[in-house]
Amino acid sequence: MRLRALLDTDALGLRLLGGADELDRTVRGVMTTDLRDPSRYLSGGELVLTGLAWRRDAEDSEPFVRILTQAGVAALAAGEAELGDIPDDLVTACARHRLPLFAVHESVAFATITEHVVRQVSGERAGDLAAVVDRHRRMMTSGPAGGGPDVVLDLLGSDLDLRAWVLSATGRLIAGPKSAAGTLSAEVAAQLAAAHLAATRGGRRGPHRVTLGTTTYSLFAVRGGARGAHGGRDVRETVLSDWLLAVDADAGDWPEERLDLLHGVTQLIAVERDRREAARTVRRRLAQEVLELVQTGAAPAEIAARLRVAAPVLLPGLGAAPHWQVVVARVEWADSDLEAGPVAQALLEEMLVDPLSTGPEPSDRIAVAHTGDEAVALVPLPAVSAEHDGSEAGLVADALLAVVREPLTAGLDDDGRITLGVSAAVHSAEGLRGALEEARHARRVAAARSGRVCAAGHQELASHVLLLPFVPDDVRRAFTARLLDPLREYDQRHRAELIPTLEAFLECDGSWTRCATRLHLHVNTLRYRVGRIEQLTSRDLSRLEDKLDFFLALRMS
Repeated sequence: MRLRALLDTDALGLRLLGGADELDRTVRGVMTTDLRDPSRYLSGGELVLTGLAWRRDAEDSEPFVRILTQAGVAALAAGEAELGDIPDDLVTACARHRLPLFAVHESVAFATITEHVVRQVSGERAGDLAAVVDRHRRMMTSGPAGGGPDVVLDLLGSDLDLRAWVLSATGRLIAGPKSAAGTLSAEVAAQLAAAHLAATRGGRRGPHRVTLGTTTYSLFAVRGGARGAHGGRDVRETVLSDWLLAVDADAGDWPEERLDLLHGVTQLIAVERDRREAARTVRRRLAQEVLELVQTGAAPAEIAARLRVAAPVLLPGLGAAPHWQVVVARVEWADSDLEAGPVAQALLEEMLVDPLSTGPEPSDRIAVAHTGDEAVALVPLPAVSAEHDGSEAGLVADALLAVVREPLTAGLDDDGRITLGVSAAVHSAEGLRGALEEARHARRVAAARSGRVCAAGHQELASHVLLLPFVPDDVRRAFTARLLDPLREYDQRHRAELIPTLEAFLECDGSWTRCATRLHLHVNTLRYRVGRIEQLTSRDLSRLEDKLDFFLALRMS
């Protein structure tokens, strides 16, 4: 806004004392100060309001005005409440430095002027930004991308002083401010994603507001194109793969104009979301073709030929014959006939978006297909040296879920479940069929566990944990009851802690000394407890068979 507009606003009660030739200066902000040197808080273009408390005598005016001029302020407005008429020395100093000077009537509060300036400046910035956003939208929808979400977020920061980030449903940072001050920690990003998923599943109208510590964030859903308005569709079809815009501000009292602007920004970001979605079409088709060949028992040579086509697309620059890993996922909703395969496919694409790259830009180098209710990801890995067989390379089930478990659990609420299985790395088409079956077995192991989000890896398939999930429930209950119920009943009556003692004894491989130390017991007390366990169960804990039975019973209980 211009200084002239301030002078023409009667409600502000401003009286011009000097600088009539400078009234076309632009005001970009407002600051109230009574510091003798406020330069550290000035960035240029401000209307400075002062009560003159910094002035002790006439010599103070010249250095004060000089500091303001060097900082590039637009004008000075001095209040008449304390001294009455504005001192002549201040008027002279402002004239010498060509700094416009206003007198503020004692009946006008500085807060009134501040509120007016902020409202006018913000409105003008919002209008300018809206025009830029609209132009950028036309560029993106009619041709090559105009810089993606980062450009829009930079505009929000520079023109509206809003820090904002684009996040995935799992809390992955997609775009954000480039400055260090705009850094968003992984923990906060996960919490914001979890809050957004919970609010969306609850049917609450956005923007959603969440306070973490002392900071309030406003969360806007990013939906566009075919994924835009749900139009009666079940929200569970997209809730695990949508994006969100997180703004470091409380939108609760925003005017409609600013809310409309932010919704326009989300629509612009949605263009990029849809573009990335479309770019995955080729990779999906490749994965679907490979999956169908593997499942139908095609010849290894045919599968290898298809993999040679896929490798340059998925892993450019790392050779035509990398190692491969298979990840299988399943999303299950209670009391729902939703087609779960596409949901699991979109989720895997999000979780595996960048399994290898360490650069600043994320890369899509995985291919995911779906069949029935499960999704299958074909993950390329760099070729492993001859000294290694690749079995320990690549993705690990627990690490895969470590950073996404919190938001995904919130998104599932109490009616959904995600289970994943991860195979070992294989280096040939011959091994791909086995890798697929291995990943499916691992997923079934994960499904037998409790929890909303579970995963299992190929390492667990060479252990007893592969067998336990498939023991019938009635057999499981009978086996554990015969061995453990006598101990539980004894513990309830006597508080003897026989079950914890048994667990510790087995974990210490039957070592009396180590177990007594862990439990903070005398060895004789430990021997008494173990003897009581053997007496109640008619088992001998010095025998390997009986130790194994107890170990399995504890694992199945």
